Amino acid sequence: MSTTAYPHIELRENGNLYIAGTPFKVRQLVLDHVAYGWGAEEMHREHPQLSLGQIHLALGYYYDHKDQIDREIEEGRVLAEELRTKQGESSLGAKARAAGRELP
Repeated sequence: MSTTAYPHIELRENGNLYIAGTPFKVRQLVLDHVAYGWGAEEMHREHPQLSLGQIHLALGYYYDHKDQIDREIEEGRVLAEELRTKQGESSLGAKARAAGRELP
């Protein structure tokens, strides 16, 4: 059985996968792809400091590990929602509601 290498991807001490030599997380590119429907060309326009090779490799890594990365993204979403719920309404939101306005 052969293994696949991802030379543009590195696992850092914080446990996150990054595009090697950049501050970009693989998850960030995956979210651009999933949330906005961007392909590699659109991502390259938005992140010109990344090469198309780096972007394609990140997307390839995602599709090779889709279940794992999708699970991590969902866990992050759930955690963010829990933290928002625990934090409660912001003071700005309370002031707007008291004034009879809704925040977007």
